[in-house]
Parts: sequence; C-alpha cells; structure tokens
Amino acid sequence: MDVRDRLARAALGAAATVASAGVILIALAVTAEGWRALPHLFGPVWSPEDGRFGVLPLLAGSVLVTLGSLALAVPVGVGVGLFLTEVATPRLAGAVRPVLQGMAAVPSVVFGFLGLNLIVPWVSRAFGGLGLSLLAGWLVLALMVLPTVAAVSEDALRAVDPALREGAYALGATPGQVAWRVLLPAAKGGITTAVILALGRALGETMAVLMVLGNAAAVPRSPLDPARTLTGNIALEMAYATGRHREALFASGALLLLINLAVTQAARRAAGGRAAP
Repeated sequence: MDVRDRLARAALGAAATVASAGVILIALAVTAEGWRALPHLFGPVWSPEDGRFGVLPLLAGSVLVTLGSLALAVPVGVGVGLFLTEVATPRLAGAVRPVLQGMAAVPSVVFGFLGLNLIVPWVSRAFGGLGLSLLAGWLVLALMVLPTVAAVSEDALRAVDPALREGAYALGATPGQVAWRVLLPAAKGGITTAVILALGRALGETMAVLMVLGNAAAVPRSPLDPARTLTGNIALEMAYATGRHREALFASGALLLLINLAVTQAARRAAGGRAAP
C-alpha cells in the first residue's frame, strides 16, 4: 500500500469517526435535556396547558404522514426509474433528469407554499373542509421524496447486468415481464436504498408538512383530518416552551432520532438479507 492509499484510508476513517461522533453527541445532548420528561412522554394527550405531554398523537401523525407519502412516491418513483432506463430515448431521459434534480433542490418551504396555495385548496374543493389535512401532507411530502426515489431507482436499474435483460428477451419475455420478473428483483437492493433515503427525508421533514397538515395534536381518523408530526410540534412550540414543556420537546426529539436510526438499520439489514441469496 503506497502513501496515497494510506492517506486516503486515514482521511476516510477520520471522516467516518467525526460523523459518528457528531451523531452520538447530538443524541446525548438531546437526551440529557429531555430525560426527566421521558416517563410522561407516552400518554394519549398532548396539552402543555394542562401539564400533559403524551406524544402518541404526534407519533401517529409522523408515522401516518411518512407511510402515506411513501405509498404514493415509491411506486411512481420506481416507475419513473423504469421509464428512464427501459422506455425513454436518451434525449428524453436527458430532459427528464434535470427536472428531477431541480425538484430535489427545491427548498422544503417552497413545497409547503405550493401545497398551501395549490394542493390544500384542491383538497378543500374536492372533499370539503379546510383542506389542511393528512391527505395534503401525503401529496406534498410525496412530491418532495419522489426525485430521490426516482434517481436512486434509475441508478439501481442501470446497474443490473445487461446479460439478464438480454437473456430474458431472448427467451421471448415481454418488456413488462422483463421489468417485473428480472429487473426489479435484480435491483431490489438499490431500490430498498431509495426507500430508506426517502423514509429518512419524510420522517425528518418539518416546514412543508407544518404548512399543510392543520397541526391538530390528535390522532387523525381519516385522510381528511388534520394532524401534527413530532418535528412540526417541536418547531411550533420550542420558541416559547419552558420547564417540563421544554424537556418534553427535547425528549420527543430524542425519540424521533431513535426511531429514525432504528428504522434505517432495520431496513438496511432487511435489504442485505434479501440480497444475500
């Protein structure tokens, strides 16, 4: 191993150490600020005025918004990836990719503004009510994570061995059969990575969903009900929170960090387990 390889390895090791230490320090700092509120955190009601700091309705809001947005974005994003790799001409694919890259670069507050002025009024006209709802959050968040799913899925599909595709066509498979039975199974590891990245983005999103959800600290019973997420609750209340209220917000932040890390690790292990055979 020459000097340059050693320096590169040392630099990568140092970067990984710094990143890991940063995550650990953040987790410790947030937990230290909120550990006193942990015993009071898992109740069914969030009402700081009454001294009740149960995050279950906020947790339900975060989970429902995330899962709903992924249910919309993942099929469309994977479909876009298949379109770019299997159907689109090089010229058309070259025109679509900058659009996806531009969507990925749009600040979340812009998505929130567009959602507030376009999606929320549409939901209100179509289904009644104010339009500030779980459904509006699904649509806005799905648009936000769609470019990530599409781009990573395209890369995963392009990385599939061309011999698999050519062999399937040689056996008389249709394009749909090749996509469904050959390409998607072969690219499942990369597609799972796309879902993980989208999941992390959706769980941590604050401003856009804050603008369109309605921010009612209650468990939504239908897609047309308002909701509030853990991140949105922290953003709304941290500026004026004191005492136990402030501790509860820090504790909910620690809970969110723990959930994000646990889900990410579980998804990575599942992807590795499926790819192993």
